[in-house]
Amino acid sequence: MQRSGEAGSVRLAALGGGKRSATARLVVLVGPAGAGKTTLAHRLIDAAPARRAFSVSHTTRAMRRGEQDGVDYHFVERAAFEARIAAGGFVEFAEVHGNLYGTSYAAIESHLAAGRDVLFDVDIVGATALYEAFPDRTRLIFITPPDWTALCARLEARGSETPETLRRRLRTARAELDAVLTQLEAGLPWDLLCNDVVDLAVADLEATLSRPRGQFVAADLARVQRMAGDAAADSRADPLADPDP
Repeated sequence: MQRSGEAGSVRLAALGGGKRSATARLVVLVGPAGAGKTTLAHRLIDAAPARRAFSVSHTTRAMRRGEQDGVDYHFVERAAFEARIAAGGFVEFAEVHGNLYGTSYAAIESHLAAGRDVLFDVDIVGATALYEAFPDRTRLIFITPPDWTALCARLEARGSETPETLRRRLRTARAELDAVLTQLEAGLPWDLLCNDVVDLAVADLEATLSRPRGQFVAADLARVQRMAGDAAADSRADPLADPDP
C-alpha cells in the first residue's frame, strides 16, 4: 500500500479550505473478501440515496460480468492509473493481488460538498490513510462473517477462486484481522460488525452509525480475536507456506 506523495499533501491542504457539510462523513467499510462489505454499502445507500453515496474507486483490474464502468469502479489502464498517482490525484492507493486500486480526492470532495456521507470499501491500509486524512469525519467499521469457517465457505462458494487466489485471499484476511486488532490496541476508533444475516447486519450498521465511534460489545471483539486465531491455524493463510505442488 502506498499513498500520494508531496503533490497529494498539497492537495489535502487545499481540501481544508473547501466548503463542506459539517455533518457529512466518510463511512469506511473494511473486512476480508467475502464479508459482504459492498452489499452492506449499497443497502445503506438505497435506504437514503439523497444523503449517502458510494465512493467509486479507480482500478486496473478487468471488469467482471455485470459490472459497469463508473458505477462499480472506474476501470483504467495501468499507465493512466500511474499517471494519476504521479499527479497526486489519490488520497490512497494500493496494489492488491496484482491490481491497482485507488480513491481520488475529487470523489470525496464532491460528495462532502453536497452534504452526503461517502461510503468506502477499501483495505485496512487504505482505511488508515483515509482516517489520517480526515480524522474527524471518518467512521472505521470492520466487518466479518460469524467465523473463519463461514468466511472460507463463502469464498469457496463463489466458484471463481482457484486454489492460488483462495490462498491469497485467506492470507490477506489473516493480515487484516491481525492489523485491526493491533490498531484497536493503539486506540484507533474502530467499530466491529458481524454480517451473518444481511438484513440484521444492515440494521446493526445503521445503529452503529448513530452511536459515537468505537463503541462495540465484548462479543464483537472476541469474534475478531477468535477468527484471527483460526486464521493463524489455517495453513492456507500462512504467508510463509509453500504453494501446492
